[in-house]
Amino acid sequence: MEANVGSTDRIVRAVLGLVIIGVGIAYGSWWGLIGVVALATAAISFCPAYRLLGMSTRGKS
Repeated sequence: MEANVGSTDRIVRAVLGLVIIGVGIAYGSWWGLIGVVALATAAISFCPAYRLLGMSTRGKS
């Protein structure tokens, strides 16, 4: 599992993940669980969808 999520992308995913979780909790909706996916992909720097699409936001190392 090679990292394919860059640092800016990780920050955006983490912030959006927290916001989505917060909104889900505020409205009592299970949709807030989607935020967990965003947080997880930010934490491990890997996005399966990017792999399927052949994308990467991580710069050349």
